[in-house]
Amino acid sequence: MTAPKTPTTAEELRGVGLRVTAARVALLETVRDGDHLGVEAIASGVRDRVGHVSLQAVYEALHALTAAGLVRRIEPAGSPARFEGRIGDNHHHIVCRSCGAVADVDCAVGHAPCLAASDDHGFTIDEAEVIYWGLCPDCSTTRSSLAV
Repeated sequence: MTAPKTPTTAEELRGVGLRVTAARVALLETVRDGDHLGVEAIASGVRDRVGHVSLQAVYEALHALTAAGLVRRIEPAGSPARFEGRIGDNHHHIVCRSCGAVADVDCAVGHAPCLAASDDHGFTIDEAEVIYWGLCPDCSTTRSSLAV
């Protein structure tokens, strides 16, 4: 018995009805290889892979990939949008108030417990977005050494 074949990036794009371009393939792979990247970092990663690509093309591709569900956009308050390849689950994020570092945080208990709102006001809830705020280990260390 053989293991199921993992689809290529091009097959994933075709599977959601998107045209396959070198820039889109490079962008999706850059987001998946990165860690909550901003647009400038994604553009740089795409350029490293395929050469010149305009910032406008990066924005358009990110919009298309987000709408198709291949990329997730997060936008913590006061921060520019970031993009990640972790999709299909209801995970959350923790953001450093000092340097802006972002990390994934799984739901605390059980299967997507955050989807059980105390009052759903008649809505059908399919996603919850929780952002924890604090200081990352590096910024905590820096702050405590400055206080001494």
